[in-house]
Amino acid sequence: MDMDSVFSGSSLQSLAKLLRDAQEEDDDDDDDVPRCSVGAMTPGSVGPVKKETTNTFQVKSENKKTIWNTEEVPEGSEFDDTWDPREKPEYEIFFKQHVGTEDVFFGMTGKDPSTACCEDIVIKIKLPETKYSDITLDIQDKVLDLRTPKKKLLLHLPYPVNSKEGRARFLSDEETLEVTLRVSRKFDFINSSDG
Repeated sequence: MDMDSVFSGSSLQSLAKLLRDAQEEDDDDDDDVPRCSVGAMTPGSVGPVKKETTNTFQVKSENKKTIWNTEEVPEGSEFDDTWDPREKPEYEIFFKQHVGTEDVFFGMTGKDPSTACCEDIVIKIKLPETKYSDITLDIQDKVLDLRTPKKKLLLHLPYPVNSKEGRARFLSDEETLEVTLRVSRKFDFINSSDG
């Protein structure tokens, strides 16, 4: 007998029909077992039948009409105004740390020149043709918002700051506003020189 004739397509279909008919006679009362032919057999057909469950999406916000939770909206986005025609002034950001002789000569406090050891952020903003009385400055924990009649700056700060301990001075001869902000970090006791 030739092997090709044993495994031909028609002989396999006949065998599947024979097995399907025999199984229907044996399992008339067992409705939970999936019935499938050889051609319709999939990996999902193996094993017990799974019950379909419907998962409902739970909305966490108190107000059902809100799209975003307050935690998802970045701080300072309420100041963003893409339609404002005022130009952005030039600015520079500097990091400042307080060092003493024990840092410079002995390295006793473990400070290094990285920004992780800096205590203050100094922002110098060039404001040509601007008077001190025209400047509006608002500082949040992570955002600096500066507005003048001709310029507007919304600056997301690289580190959170303590907005209550900041100071600003306007250098009229340089036409520059210098804002110094105290960096507020978790685990800031690591950077303190008292310990």
